[in-house]
Amino acid sequence: MTYFNHGSIQQIPTDTDTVFAFQIHGHIDDDTSEALAEFMNDAFDKHPKVNMLLDMAKFTGSDWDSMLDGDVIKSRFRSLQHVGRYAVVGAPESAAKMIALMDKVIPVEARAFDTNEITQAWDFVGARPIAA
Repeated sequence: MTYFNHGSIQQIPTDTDTVFAFQIHGHIDDDTSEALAEFMNDAFDKHPKVNMLLDMAKFTGSDWDSMLDGDVIKSRFRSLQHVGRYAVVGAPESAAKMIALMDKVIPVEARAFDTNEITQAWDFVGARPIAA
């Protein structure tokens, strides 16, 4: 199996083929954002429902204009239909608040976890990391 590895985002292999986990190291640029969107759009084509986990403990920011890319917009809208549970570990406080708010208004169960709650995040998405 080929795992996503582009720029500051690396996929974390899981023991469940419908759980997609990623670790972010540093800054997410436009190219990386677009590549991840294309990867997830492909995953959405293959699976009616997936769960996702993002480890943002080492995230330092992103290019705002990347949100305007067509593939990025498409993947965000498609995620509303295809993502069942979305866990974010180590999100900045402002992002954690946004995730809590969005959990109430979108059809995705979204939760933010502190870095010391990584086990609970994996439980929430129903998978475990494995060696690649």
